[in-house]
Amino acid sequence: MEIIYFTITGTNHYFGHEFCETGMRVRLVKEPDNEFDKEAIRVEMPGLGKVGYVANSSYTVKGESWSAGRIYDKIGETAEGVVMYKLPKCVICSLVLKDDPHYHKRKRK
Repeated sequence: MEIIYFTITGTNHYFGHEFCETGMRVRLVKEPDNEFDKEAIRVEMPGLGKVGYVANSSYTVKGESWSAGRIYDKIGETAEGVVMYKLPKCVICSLVLKDDPHYHKRKRK
Protein backbone atom coordinates (compact mmCIF):
# COMPACT_ATOMS: atom_id res chain seq x y z
CA MET A 1 0.00 0.00 0.00
CA GLU A 2 1.36 3.41 -0.94
CA ILE A 3 1.99 5.99 1.74
CA ILE A 4 -0.34 8.97 1.50
CA TYR A 5 1.26 12.23 2.62
CA PHE A 6 -0.57 15.42 3.55
CA THR A 7 0.48 18.94 4.51
CA ILE A 8 -0.74 20.64 7.68
CA THR A 9 -1.51 24.28 6.92
CA GLY A 10 -2.73 27.22 8.99
CA THR A 11 -0.61 26.37 12.02
CA ASN A 12 0.35 30.05 12.38
CA HIS A 13 -3.28 30.77 13.38
CA TYR A 14 -3.02 28.42 16.37
CA PHE A 15 0.23 27.31 18.04
CA GLY A 16 2.72 27.45 15.18
CA HIS A 17 4.54 24.27 14.21
CA GLU A 18 7.85 24.65 16.02
CA PHE A 19 6.83 22.08 18.66
CA CYS A 20 6.07 19.36 16.08
CA GLU A 21 8.47 16.43 16.00
CA THR A 22 8.82 13.42 13.74
CA GLY A 23 6.63 10.57 14.96
CA MET A 24 4.04 12.75 16.73
CA ARG A 25 0.44 11.65 16.19
CA VAL A 26 -2.30 13.89 14.84
CA ARG A 27 -6.03 13.36 14.61
CA LEU A 28 -7.96 14.33 11.49
CA VAL A 29 -11.59 15.39 11.82
CA LYS A 30 -13.85 16.18 8.86
CA GLU A 31 -15.63 19.55 9.04
CA PRO A 32 -18.45 19.27 6.46
CA ASP A 33 -20.10 22.43 7.84
CA ASN A 34 -16.97 24.57 7.34
CA GLU A 35 -18.18 27.75 5.61
CA PHE A 36 -14.97 28.15 3.57
CA ASP A 37 -14.30 24.56 2.44
CA LYS A 38 -16.81 21.68 2.30
CA GLU A 39 -13.88 19.22 2.23
CA ALA A 40 -12.14 20.77 5.24
CA ILE A 41 -10.27 18.39 7.52
CA ARG A 42 -9.25 19.78 10.91
CA VAL A 43 -5.96 18.62 12.44
CA GLU A 44 -5.85 18.15 16.22
CA MET A 45 -3.21 17.08 18.73
CA PRO A 46 -3.85 15.64 22.19
CA GLY A 47 -3.77 18.34 24.85
CA LEU A 48 -3.85 21.18 22.31
CA GLY A 49 -6.95 20.67 20.19
CA LYS A 50 -6.97 22.26 16.74
CA VAL A 51 -3.49 22.96 15.35
CA GLY A 52 -4.38 23.53 11.69
CA TYR A 53 -6.01 21.95 8.64
CA VAL A 54 -5.08 19.51 5.91
CA ALA A 55 -3.99 21.71 2.99
CA ASN A 56 -6.53 21.87 0.18
CA SER A 57 -5.19 24.30 -2.42
CA SER A 58 -2.33 24.31 -4.90
CA TYR A 59 -0.75 27.12 -2.85
CA THR A 60 -0.63 25.18 0.41
CA VAL A 61 -0.18 21.53 -0.64
CA LYS A 62 3.56 20.80 -0.64
CA GLY A 63 5.59 18.24 -2.56
CA GLU A 64 3.81 14.96 -3.24
CA SER A 65 1.23 15.58 -0.52
CA TRP A 66 -2.42 14.87 -1.19
CA SER A 67 -4.98 17.62 -0.71
CA ALA A 68 -7.86 17.35 1.73
CA GLY A 69 -10.15 16.85 -1.26
CA ARG A 70 -8.17 13.81 -2.41
CA ILE A 71 -8.19 12.10 0.99
CA TYR A 72 -11.68 13.19 2.13
CA ASP A 73 -13.43 10.05 0.84
CA LYS A 74 -10.63 7.72 1.95
CA ILE A 75 -11.25 8.37 5.66
CA GLY A 76 -14.22 8.10 8.00
CA GLU A 77 -15.34 11.02 10.15
CA THR A 78 -11.92 10.87 11.83
CA ALA A 79 -8.51 9.43 10.98
CA GLU A 80 -4.95 9.56 12.22
CA GLY A 81 -1.69 10.81 10.83
CA VAL A 82 1.97 10.78 11.81
CA VAL A 83 4.35 13.73 11.51
CA MET A 84 7.04 12.75 9.02
CA TYR A 85 8.84 16.03 8.23
CA LYS A 86 8.98 19.45 9.83
CA LEU A 87 9.98 22.02 7.24
CA PRO A 88 10.57 25.76 7.71
CA LYS A 89 6.99 26.72 6.78
CA CYS A 90 4.96 23.52 7.00
CA VAL A 91 4.58 20.03 8.44
CA ILE A 92 4.26 16.93 6.25
CA CYS A 93 2.44 13.91 7.70
CA SER A 94 1.53 10.43 6.54
CA LEU A 95 -2.05 9.23 6.69
CA VAL A 96 -2.69 6.13 8.81
CA LEU A 97 -5.38 3.97 7.21
CA LYS A 98 -6.82 1.02 9.11
CA ASP A 99 -6.56 -1.25 6.06
CA ASP A 100 -2.82 -0.49 5.83
CA PRO A 101 -0.92 -3.71 6.72
CA HIS A 102 1.43 -1.58 8.85
CA TYR A 103 -1.45 0.18 10.70
CA HIS A 104 -0.90 -1.39 14.10
CA LYS A 105 2.86 -0.94 13.97
CA ARG A 106 2.54 2.72 12.90
CA LYS A 107 -0.25 3.35 15.41
CA ARG A 108 1.93 2.41 18.40
CA LYS A 109 4.82 4.75 17.60
